[in-house]
Amino acid sequence: MQKQEGRLVTPGLIDCHTHIVHGGDRAREFEMRLEGATYEEVARAGGGIISTVRATRAADEDALVDGALPRLDSLIAEGVTTIEVKSGYGLDIATELAMLRAARRLGAKRDIEVATSFLGAHAVPPEYRNDPDGYIDEVCLPALEQAAEEELADTVDGFCEGIAFSPEQIARVFDRATDLALPVKLHAEQLSDLGGAALAASYGALSADHLEYLDAAGVHAMARAGTVAVLLPGAFYTLRETQKPPAVALREAGVPIAIATDCNPGSSPLTSLLLAMNMACTLFRLTPEEALAGATRVAAQALGFEDRGVLAEGLRADIAIWDVEHPAELAYRIGFNPLHHRTFGGGA
Repeated sequence: MQKQEGRLVTPGLIDCHTHIVHGGDRAREFEMRLEGATYEEVARAGGGIISTVRATRAADEDALVDGALPRLDSLIAEGVTTIEVKSGYGLDIATELAMLRAARRLGAKRDIEVATSFLGAHAVPPEYRNDPDGYIDEVCLPALEQAAEEELADTVDGFCEGIAFSPEQIARVFDRATDLALPVKLHAEQLSDLGGAALAASYGALSADHLEYLDAAGVHAMARAGTVAVLLPGAFYTLRETQKPPAVALREAGVPIAIATDCNPGSSPLTSLLLAMNMACTLFRLTPEEALAGATRVAAQALGFEDRGVLAEGLRADIAIWDVEHPAELAYRIGFNPLHHRTFGGGA
């Protein structure tokens, strides 16, 4: 961080966990949850991720790009210069690949670096409802191999949860990712503790994300592996969760903490990384300094980037200049964007 003419200069912000490429919306499910339905109940009734799968399968690649651009532009307007985008709403080979191609096209349409994650192990589609292992064999792994062959995926992700995939099933996906020399990350311990974070750490995962139900063993496994904890307060807020991720334990164990929007149509329809920083401080008691580091330096680490996230000679000149004088103002304000200027890769 630096000062310039009364303004604050920081690295460009990095949103290291998003699902911005998708079809449709889930506003009705928002109403259902307000009426008392839980996230798991909505999912088991055929809503949740599966409802977005139907809408995404019905959209062509151009429609996926066009739908994602307004969400991307909102993040760019707040100084974001690098973003991670996941697949995971296709759950068939063709649509998973279309999502990744759409994500790559976003980086060609805007001045922003797009890192892609293959998230074929996101949910079990209806046609494999009673055969999740068959889905892994016949759809997820072949799609992963094709994505790797076409260089569409930078990392491999999964959702380890009772409504998604077991640790054993995730391990099969991670084994194939390892064979393909692709780094891994994992949605872990969001709704329950299945030991997903420790599993991810055993593969040297870049990050484990959500972590509301993370236990001490998972914290220590992540610390030993150098796996980043990506906290997603937008999902915590939207789902009205009461179990907070163990921020104090993570901090004390020396686990790096990143912050992201988790922008997605169901559990975190959030397109403001600044608001995510505020939520991380207000809901999880991170300091403003931790929140800023979590959206810059540590977020870069969560994506495996060593050339950005800090202001230093020889690194990428992704820069955000803010009309504020103190870094705490970035996390303090709600619904206010103090960005003065954004520079991507040293451009004007």
